[in-house]
Amino acid sequence: MSKPWSFWLGWAAFVLITVALIWGLAFAPVERVQGNSYRIIFIHVPSAFLSEAIYMSIAVAGAVGLIWRIKLAFYVAKVCIPIGMTMAFLALASGAIWGKPTWGDWWVWDMRITSMLILFLLYVGLWALHSAMERPESGDRAAAILALVGVVNIPIIKYSVNLVTTLHQPATLKFTEKASMHISMLIPLLLSILGFYLAFLAWMFIRARLEILKRERKALWAQKEIEQLGGL
Repeated sequence: MSKPWSFWLGWAAFVLITVALIWGLAFAPVERVQGNSYRIIFIHVPSAFLSEAIYMSIAVAGAVGLIWRIKLAFYVAKVCIPIGMTMAFLALASGAIWGKPTWGDWWVWDMRITSMLILFLLYVGLWALHSAMERPESGDRAAAILALVGVVNIPIIKYSVNLVTTLHQPATLKFTEKASMHISMLIPLLLSILGFYLAFLAWMFIRARLEILKRERKALWAQKEIEQLGGL
């Protein structure tokens, strides 16, 4: 099922992100305080949200793999690492671009920004563990343990703007309160977030499929699939 799911999710993500970015970058009104610089929010917020969600997914999948010895959970956790690392880097880079006109500097050691940097470094650590281990199974277990330890950083990221005085603005979207954005800005932001999440799912399905075939390449069914793909 990964073939049709990745295909349709990928196209849906492409359409949503395209519409959201054109709407947000070209047609959304100018923000009265930040001017046009706020438009980076249509990339920054989705990538930041997704980097945290992917890390939690990796931790949950790692826990499932450690407790119930389900190999597929380890495979999913592994393929999510580079996707999450990309999103964390994109969130940091877009935040720096946003911060320059807003704060007058590319980088400040703000609690929210620093905790996001730690998240990116956790992703790098997970990727390095998998790369350093000679046996993939050892990398799976080591990365799962590190992912579970690093979960403590997620609530720090989420609540940092409420715990201490910070330069970073409060959360734009809250489940318990009305959004602080005008509807003409909010709709493209929500479309962008949804598009990013669908793109992640499509990307994950493709990578998970390839990882399964790579790990199970000695099985007869996997060899037939690999032949259809022209080899791995």
